[in-house]
Order: sequence, then structure tokens, then C-alpha cells
Amino acid sequence: MKKYTYTEQKDTRSGFGAGLTELGRTNPKVVALCADLVGSLKMQGFIDENPDRFFQIGIAEANMMGIAAGLTIGDKIPFTGTFANFSTGRVYDQIRQSIAYSGKNVKICASHAGITLGEDGATHQILEDIGMMKMLPGMVVINPCDYNQTKAATLAIADYEGPVYLRFGRPVIPVFTPSDAPFHIGKAVMLNEGTDVTIVATGHLVWEALLAGEALEKIGISAEIINIHTIKPLDKEAIIASVQKTGCVVSCEEHNCLGGLGESIARVLALEHPTPQEFVATQDTFGESGTPKQLMEKYGLDSIAIIKAVQKVLERI
Repeated sequence: MKKYTYTEQKDTRSGFGAGLTELGRTNPKVVALCADLVGSLKMQGFIDENPDRFFQIGIAEANMMGIAAGLTIGDKIPFTGTFANFSTGRVYDQIRQSIAYSGKNVKICASHAGITLGEDGATHQILEDIGMMKMLPGMVVINPCDYNQTKAATLAIADYEGPVYLRFGRPVIPVFTPSDAPFHIGKAVMLNEGTDVTIVATGHLVWEALLAGEALEKIGISAEIINIHTIKPLDKEAIIASVQKTGCVVSCEEHNCLGGLGESIARVLALEHPTPQEFVATQDTFGESGTPKQLMEKYGLDSIAIIKAVQKVLERI
């Protein structure tokens, strides 16, 4: 098992903020819009350096999406910023009609996603957003794993022509990916090669998968661990190649088991290589208030839950 270490912990939303600030210096077409959450989205660096390229829309998220769509007509590349719940559930009609349907070059950047939003509770902890966004024709869906990868993803989507949903979060987590690692939309990252089970993870669950892999190695189970940062388009070639070797897979995500990464993987396998699969995800439920750690444990989204899922799927081979 390859050992991954870290020297610092940062929130992935700060990776977005750093990437946006860099884009402000390198790409004059980039503009930013926010729905009264500048501090939470870490957008102040961009604003300080580019006040004429920032639009504070206020608590009017639907209006923000419409304005962003319009800005693309003037050859701008708009980055919208608000919580994931407000970036999707509150404005789904505007995204569908004004952005996705016409293929507008809007980057929908969504912070505070998933159950790790913590104490804000179920009304803000959206666990359906990946499913909602991946079903929109032409929408790219990206869920990076740490600060460095979120920054790299933010830079990469500016060069992609078309609508993108970029999902990140609030809690501090280990920074373990190299700061100079390239980000290729739609290409999985192999973190550890193994022979007994494939663990495919996205977002905050990638680090938990690595912890699980280390624990599994101690009991003689060799885990192949893949970071799927792009859920759509999905790197089905990487998934199929891995399960052909291991014969089983565990998918891990901070999202509802219905509609997320796990179901995308299941579809690929059902069509091209039927394989036993277990799902580490929330089980068709809303969240609740609590610390991120408490909630990850209660809803089975940590390394212990991944280990149990691996042991279960191995029994099915």
C-alpha cells in the first residue's frame, strides 16, 4: 500500500478561492458572481484584485444564474458562488433552461456540499446535488478531494467550453495531492494499485478510502484505490480495467446512494462488466445537525464503513 502523508489540513473551498484568484490574474474573461456569501466561498482575493469583474447579486440565486448565462453572450466566463443547496435545488429550473439547454459556458461553483456542512443541519446539507446535475445533458460534474485538487480543478474548468458543476466543502481535511499535479477532466487518478478489491471514491471520501486501504493491508487485503474527481464524464475505462483485475468494487461518496457516483458506476458495470458492488453513501435519508465527524460516523461515510463494505463485497465473489 502506497503511503500518503500530509503536513497541513485545509478546506476545499479555500482551494476554490485560491484558484479563482489566480484566474483573475491570468484570464481576463473570468468574472465572478456571488449570492451574498463571499466569505464562505473564499472569493475576497479575486474581488480585491478585480473589483470591476465581480457582481454581488445578493440572496437572489435564480437571478444570479440568469445573469451568468447572459454574461457568456459577451464572451465572459462566469463563475457563480453559493452553497451547494442553493446552487442546485433552489435554482434547478434556471440552470436547466438558461444554462444547460443552451450549453452556456457557466461554471457553477458550490460550497458546503454534503453532510460535512455539519451544524447547519438537514436543510442545508444537500445530498442529491450530484444526481440532479449529472442528469442535465452536457453538464460536467466535478467533485475534487482536497485543497490542491480543488484549486487545480478551478483552473482547469476555465479552459473547458461548456457548463460545469464544481462541488466542494467546508471542513478542513488533509492536503495529500501534489500541488503541481495536473487536472484532467474526465480522467480518474490511480492512488494505489491492488489485486483484491477496487475502492472508487470521490470528494472527502478519498482520504477515508486511503485510511481504509492501510487498515485492509494489515489484514491481508490488497485494495486498488481510485480517485474519481469527475463524476461526469465518468472514466469508465479506468473502472472496468480495475474490476477486471479485482473482481469487485466499493463506491464511496458523500451523497445519497440514489443518483450519485455509485449508480453511475453500477450502470457502467451492468452494461459492460457485471461485478459485485457495495455502496458507501447515505441511504436515502436527509442529514441532521452535528459535527462533521459525528455525522460521517453515524451515516457510515468513514474509513470504518469502507472496510465493512469491502469485507461484505468480498463475501459475494
